[in-house]
Amino acid sequence: MLANEGPRITADAITERPLGGVETAFALLAEAFERRGHELTLHFEGEATSMPARADLVVAARVPRLFRVLPRGRRVLWLHNPAGYLRKPRHLWPLLLARPVLATLGPHHAATVPPWLPGRRVSIPLALAPPFDAPAPERAPPPPVAVFTSSPLRGLAELATLWPRIGIGEFRAYSGAATYGGDSRLAARSAPALEAAREAGLRVLPPLPRPALREALLAARVMLYPGDAGETFCLALAEAQAMGLPCVVMDRGAVAERVVDGVSGVVARDAEGFVAAARRLLSDDTAWLAIHRAALRRGPGPSWDEVASRFEALAA
Repeated sequence: MLANEGPRITADAITERPLGGVETAFALLAEAFERRGHELTLHFEGEATSMPARADLVVAARVPRLFRVLPRGRRVLWLHNPAGYLRKPRHLWPLLLARPVLATLGPHHAATVPPWLPGRRVSIPLALAPPFDAPAPERAPPPPVAVFTSSPLRGLAELATLWPRIGIGEFRAYSGAATYGGDSRLAARSAPALEAAREAGLRVLPPLPRPALREALLAARVMLYPGDAGETFCLALAEAQAMGLPCVVMDRGAVAERVVDGVSGVVARDAEGFVAAARRLLSDDTAWLAIHRAALRRGPGPSWDEVASRFEALAA
C-alpha cells in the first residue's frame, strides 16, 4: 500500500512533463513494486479507494494523517522534507497513534528528525528516473554553459548575484513554477527570483521533461547550485552528476552529499570559493575533464528496484 496527499501521478508522466521530486519518487517506487510482482494499492488523499483490511507494508508519503484511513500492517512514513514539521500537533498526534518506521533520504535528512520521536529510523536514498538511470557517455569539454535546474526558490536569486562575478560564457536556468503543476502561490513566490535572474543576465528557460533535460545537461559544462537548507536529497544535482556534469555547490542542506568534493565537483566554503571554482571549471579543460570522468565513474547510483527491496525488508 502506497499513499500520498496528491495529486495522482503515474510513471508515464515523468517523460511527458516536468515533475517535482516527491511526485517522481512516489510514481517510480509504485512502478518498482508492481514490477517486482507485488499486489499494490495506491491511495491519493481526497479520492475514494477500495482498500484491504490489512497490508504487509503501508507506506505514507510525508504526512502522518494519511494513516488514519490506511489499513493495518507494517507502517512506514516516507519523509521528503526537513522533519521539524512533525513537532506540530496536527502531525504529531497521528504519528504517535500510527508509530510508523521513519524513512529518511540520507544523513543530513535523518538529523532533522526530532530525536525524541518514537519509532525505528532508516535511511533509504532516492534513485533516479529514466533516462538518468542509464550510464552517460564520456564527452569532450563543451562550450562554457552553466546550468541550474531546480526550483527558483532554491537559490536562484543568490546565483543572480554571483553570476556577474563569474562572467564566463552563458548561464541557462531551467526553472519555474511549472515543475510543481503551475501552483499559483509558488509562481508568485518565485517571481522575484526569476526577475532577478533575468536582470543579472541569466537566460531563464522553462523547466523540461526529463528526456529533454538530459540533453540540456549533456550540452552544459557545469551545474551551479549554492544549496538550500531545505534540501533533503536534491535530485537535480544527482541527475547532473549521473550525466558526468561537474557541480559547484556549498555545504547547505543535503547538497554536499551529492558531490564528492574535489573529485566529482566542488563544495565551496563561501561565495568567493564558489565563484573561483565556477570560473575554473568553465575555462580549464584539463580540470573539467578530470572531474567529468570522476562523476561518470560514480554512475547513476541505486536503481528503483534496489530502493523497493529496502522498503520490502521493513515488512519482515
